[in-house]
Amino acid sequence: MAGVRATARMVARDDGRGGTALPVLESDGPLALRRTRGSGAEPRVMLVGAMSGPLGGDHFTVTADIQQGARLHVGSAAATIALPGQTKGEARYEVRLNVADGGELRWLPEQLISAGGSDLYVSTRIDLGATARLVLREEQVLGRVGEEPGRLTSRLVLRVAGRTVLDQELACGPGAPGGWDGPAVLAGHRAVGQLLVVRPEFAEEPVSAQVLGEGAAVMPLAGPAALVTAVAPDARLLRRVLDAALVTLAP
Repeated sequence: MAGVRATARMVARDDGRGGTALPVLESDGPLALRRTRGSGAEPRVMLVGAMSGPLGGDHFTVTADIQQGARLHVGSAAATIALPGQTKGEARYEVRLNVADGGELRWLPEQLISAGGSDLYVSTRIDLGATARLVLREEQVLGRVGEEPGRLTSRLVLRVAGRTVLDQELACGPGAPGGWDGPAVLAGHRAVGQLLVVRPEFAEEPVSAQVLGEGAAVMPLAGPAALVTAVAPDARLLRRVLDAALVTLAP
């Protein structure tokens, strides 16, 4: 039995009146996009899981195209849970984000939970114009309460004005390269997250590398970007650390 294939696609454009229009808001299968009440010129879209998943063998794709001068805030209604399925093999969840010059995207979904027995590969690829703005949060929880995690591999790639600024991959759980749970990586923690912030002013005044409390650090990237990485015992504490970093980097 083949897994489920589903795609969600959104396009935001400047409406010429100081706001943002959403001419494309398409989704199918277990992915559903819903427009909600926004703030000022920034509309909000929620990604709603209409079914369980991703399960083994599934392939989900989400794309967002933010055109010149447009703004968009994207969240999710609940955590995404990677589960084992009847179909053997890896599930894939691909996110493709494009933000043109002068555009702004805030990508703030809820956590991704790797349930025991699951096998998921998550790929997030971002292409930004030179003057685009981005706030992106990733949070991954390894296993539900009292449960060993599944296999989870996550890759994050950022390009600004055609130049690769970040390309990193982390694999956790059964079958991952040795050391993923050791002191140099997760150190026994079961929640790991990243906050990626891109602002044109960072090119002139880069963010300083610093430690943010216990288990978190901020690192300037080449160009107008900064990356916060954090580990925590659970999702609640991880969110607290990333929220505090967000207030500092993108008030």
